[in-house]
Amino acid sequence: MRDGSAGTIMTGRSASTVDGGPPPPLTAIDLQKSFEGDANTAVEIIRSISFSLAKGEIVSIVGPSGCGKTTLLNTICGLTPASGGAVLWYGRELNGVPPRVGYMLQKDLLFPWRTALDNVLLGLEVKGIEKRIRRDRAHELLHRLGLDQFEGFYPSALSGGMRQRVALARTLAPNPEVLLLDEPFSALDFQTKILIERDTVRLVRGEGRSLLLITHDVEEAVSMSDRVLVLSHRPCKIVAEHRIDLPIDRTDMIEARETPQFSRYVKSIWTQLDIR
Repeated sequence: MRDGSAGTIMTGRSASTVDGGPPPPLTAIDLQKSFEGDANTAVEIIRSISFSLAKGEIVSIVGPSGCGKTTLLNTICGLTPASGGAVLWYGRELNGVPPRVGYMLQKDLLFPWRTALDNVLLGLEVKGIEKRIRRDRAHELLHRLGLDQFEGFYPSALSGGMRQRVALARTLAPNPEVLLLDEPFSALDFQTKILIERDTVRLVRGEGRSLLLITHDVEEAVSMSDRVLVLSHRPCKIVAEHRIDLPIDRTDMIEARETPQFSRYVKSIWTQLDIR
């Protein structure tokens, strides 16, 4: 089977690129997920999903409320076992959570007894990184996210936007190659959302990371992404794919929204979200 979105040929439980180069960081092959319901009946959440995420690419997944977006992300990163199909990381099927992956949720989940700096340091401490190196890394990320003056503040003293920036810095601190974000900006006001979207895209694109974003915000998906995958109602499958081509600096979220192409993408995706 060929996934035309990324030039990847998928056969069995392996993946390779058409030009013979290295496989993409993430490939889903006929991914399926069901949960056991009442009277031993199976509740089908994911029917069949196949796609790939290339190195340095940002892909957003949108779909109707309750269609299974979070279940999909949990299955992809190994937190929930798949009922069928396979998930490949760099062409290999792995059991459990893959290495070099950062996972960020809607809730910041900061530890209230740790300062902003200490929250960012957490993952590096767990990995046993040398103290000087981990502190330099945490200082750098907080600086790039505009939080230099708030390193010693506890979460209770930070705004919602600041807390999400700290959570983003914590996610990036261990230097993941792939980011999986589950509606991380949905609770923020519009101005804060735009700023954090910009910061996220700059940090991802500037360092050649790959990002898979789950979001219900179609405008967010279009402004941030190289591709947008549209899911159907549950049991979900991919009903459309959009390659986003905007003639602007892709780190400028406001300028992206002002292009005529942006409105056309958004309208088309909204129409497809109602497909059953």
